[in-house]
Order: sequence, then structure tokens, then C-alpha cells
Amino acid sequence: MAGKTTLNNLPSGSFALVTEVLAEGLIRRRLLDLGLVPGTRVEVVRRSPAGDPTAFNIRGAIIALRKEVAGQVLVSPLGDEAAG
Repeated sequence: MAGKTTLNNLPSGSFALVTEVLAEGLIRRRLLDLGLVPGTRVEVVRRSPAGDPTAFNIRGAIIALRKEVAGQVLVSPLGDEAAG
């Protein structure tokens, strides 16, 4: 996987690096407070049975984000070597 995508487009079990937070206002502040700053490694842990929200491992904490919010975080997908 190469290029940039949004956090909500990643499959379960994949890893990515945050490149940019596109959200504005209070949502942006909340995402930054959760640790979604450029350079942070994120793992997609699991999607709910209905597909929304999705659980992400962000700096050791499991955080659930809705598609609408996760779609405002640009990431660069990492290959399988990121699992370790």
C-alpha cells in the first residue's frame, strides 16, 4: 500500500502513520488531544459489527472513532513490517 488515504479507509489489522489532521475546531482539538498528531503510528484494531465505529490503537490506548471523524485524518499506510 502506498500513498495517502484517510483513517476510515484502512482495513482491520493494518498500520499507518498520521500525516495530517484535516478537522477543524473542537473535533481537531479532540483528535490532537487523543494523540493523532503527525508521525503517530496507528493500528486499526477492529470494526464494530455494523461497521461504525472503528477501534484504533493510538499510542497504546484503544480509541473508537466514527467514520465521519476518522475520515478527517490523513495517513500513510505502512506495510506488514510495522507489526513489530
